Amino acid sequence: MATRSLWRSRARLVVAATAVVGGATAAAVATSDNPPKTLKLCTAVPIRLIRDTITAATIAFDYEYSLWGLPEGSVERSRVKHEVHSRCAVRLQELCFRNGGIYIKLGQHISQLEYLVPQEYVHTMRESMLNRCPVSSYDQVCEVFKKELGGKPNEIFDEFDPVPVASASLAQVHAARTHDGQKVAVKVQHTHMTDTAAADHATVEFIVNTLHWLFPSFDYRWLLDEMRESLPKELDFLVEARHSEKCLDNFRKLSPQIADSVYAPRVHWNLSTSKLLTMEYIDGAQVNDTKAIKWLKIQPNDVSRLVSVWILFTC
Repeated sequence: MATRSLWRSRARLVVAATAVVGGATAAAVATSDNPPKTLKLCTAVPIRLIRDTITAATIAFDYEYSLWGLPEGSVERSRVKHEVHSRCAVRLQELCFRNGGIYIKLGQHISQLEYLVPQEYVHTMRESMLNRCPVSSYDQVCEVFKKELGGKPNEIFDEFDPVPVASASLAQVHAARTHDGQKVAVKVQHTHMTDTAAADHATVEFIVNTLHWLFPSFDYRWLLDEMRESLPKELDFLVEARHSEKCLDNFRKLSPQIADSVYAPRVHWNLSTSKLLTMEYIDGAQVNDTKAIKWLKIQPNDVSRLVSVWILFTC
């Protein structure tokens, strides 16, 4: 009986999601000023919603079914719970990669929540989310440039490398050179972020709230509050630009002892918008890459000492 009830709950969730997005799609296309783009968006979002729904229902079912009847605190329950955590972490990881965009950002966020999320989720997300991020095509990059700065990259800059230096969940970075000869790093937001961010957030909120309604013990509504607060700031690159300048100013005012050892790339404000950020290009190395640090003729001990002093004066 319990199994049948759980499967009925899963089915209701899938059917509800399908019905909601079907009606919403027709209404949106009919009233849109840009029907082709709206149709593309409205066909992508329902697929993602259904994919979300199936994954979320499967995860919830796995927990409810696998742990059914196992006494709290028992060795057997702990063993089974570990197995369920591991399986479901992989399912969530696969969902994040298939949907991309803020889902990868969500996975990266989960990888940092050691104090709230089971370790199986933290380890699974941490092992993969930083190394497998989407890459926008050059045509998509040109689309962002045209909308934000009114021209193509090779018109705005004297030189622009169409191959990104790096890519992350929300954006990718290209090397370029301004018309006055300065080498810069140009951070370009992925186009699908603009198109689907609001819909994806609403989808995640719908799934989490519905799962909590169906399975009260499955409560991750706190994650919605964290996303609601952080995501809009991360999607606005001008916030990042202002923070970089504020960071240097804070070091000069509050930690003058180490201010000379801290630097942030200069922002080119005339070439920056909320979806496109141009900054001074600076080569560097990760703080834990000792080989690269030595290649730069810097002693790792000096880096360690500086980090220790920074922690002392900022904590």
